[in-house]
Amino acid sequence: MTPLQCINGCHAYKLKNELRSLRGTMNSPNYIKELLNVLKNESRLQILQAIASRRCSLHQLQHELKKTGHSQSQDNIGEEYLRPLMSVGLSNEARDEYYATTFGSRLAEMLGCFPEFALKLPPHSECHEETLLQSLFSGPKTFEEVKALVSAKITSRMLKRLRSARLIKTPRERSYVFFCKSKRDPKMETLTETQRKIYDAIADEGTSVGKLAEEVGFAVRTVYRCVRGLKGKKLVFVRRKPKVYGLTCEGKRLAEVLLEVQEIVEDTWNSSEIVVHDNASGIKAGGLFDHGFPS
Repeated sequence: MTPLQCINGCHAYKLKNELRSLRGTMNSPNYIKELLNVLKNESRLQILQAIASRRCSLHQLQHELKKTGHSQSQDNIGEEYLRPLMSVGLSNEARDEYYATTFGSRLAEMLGCFPEFALKLPPHSECHEETLLQSLFSGPKTFEEVKALVSAKITSRMLKRLRSARLIKTPRERSYVFFCKSKRDPKMETLTETQRKIYDAIADEGTSVGKLAEEVGFAVRTVYRCVRGLKGKKLVFVRRKPKVYGLTCEGKRLAEVLLEVQEIVEDTWNSSEIVVHDNASGIKAGGLFDHGFPS
């Protein structure tokens, strides 16, 4: 449901003003990057949660942060936490009290069930990690495909960072080395019983050593030895599939969060479009950086 569908009575005027203001903010070419960087902060998320439920003064927010062991001056809370939240349209101030906008409240509700969001991604970044996580949600990617998404200079470093955070994974080396049958007639060669059993177990599209060992019931070392013999007889050849990167369970959860953030941003943008009665096309469907906001 879009924000406009929630309008009723006395809230209509306030919400329309919020949407008009947000439209100007969202027109920034770097808006998505700015929004995500604001959200990747544990204390900001805590403050957003607090002001989404009620209006709070600086003193009340200071007390709220102390509950989780964060001792901050009121000046620091205003400068480091509230000002960034306001800059991306998540909060407002009235009579020395701070409250979440409708847009901010929707994000607060969604992010409330995933506090690790702020801790898993690098702050003050260009959001390349977010781009990759969302891309991997549709399926694993090879190194070359990942490199096409981001700068080649940072690909290895970024993959290492996401692996360390346990957000992406790669299979073991042996799982993407496959042995395939050649076109040579096996009747032309003398095979041992073990070699024949292993040869017959190789699938047309190729089979890994681990899978062969499971199927024939031999030790991996035995399978390797026999395969070397079959290669020497030119009955088998090696085909290597490129290493692919996929999401872990936690990586999938985080990618889903990013998709939900995008959906809320899209809903809000489209609602603001209706409010101002223009003919803009709105945000295109797609990845976080595949829409009307230039990345």
